Amino acid sequence: MAKATVTAVINPFDNDRRTVLLTKRSIEPFKDNWCFPGGHIDRGETAEQAVVREVREETGLGLESPEFIGYCDEIFPEYGFFAEVLIFHGTGTGQMHAEPEEVSEIGWFTIEEARRLPLAFNHLDVLERYESRLDPI
Repeated sequence: MAKATVTAVINPFDNDRRTVLLTKRSIEPFKDNWCFPGGHIDRGETAEQAVVREVREETGLGLESPEFIGYCDEIFPEYGFFAEVLIFHGTGTGQMHAEPEEVSEIGWFTIEEARRLPLAFNHLDVLERYESRLDPI
């Protein structure tokens, strides 16, 4: 059975849409890889509530005006992991701090920098889906 999960492509408050927030995982699967904040949707929770909660838990930030931008399949039999990921986009607000149980580092990266990092799950696809929505430079 597939799990329902959420992830958020977050821009800084100055709304630089070519800069995104990534967290470095401190847990398996994909330990020491970078990813967008996110996680599982809890029972009784909407996807939007879940993405706002996950962003706050992992980064300390609020997620202003989350907008659904698509989904992707994440199928990793080697980890026994199968999920449908609902992708949101929004602006981060407040003070940023990494949640040490799941996140070892946190930072802002240009899309070009993010593309060169080892990204967890299918987050390169998430990044490309987000970037395809932007106006050309």
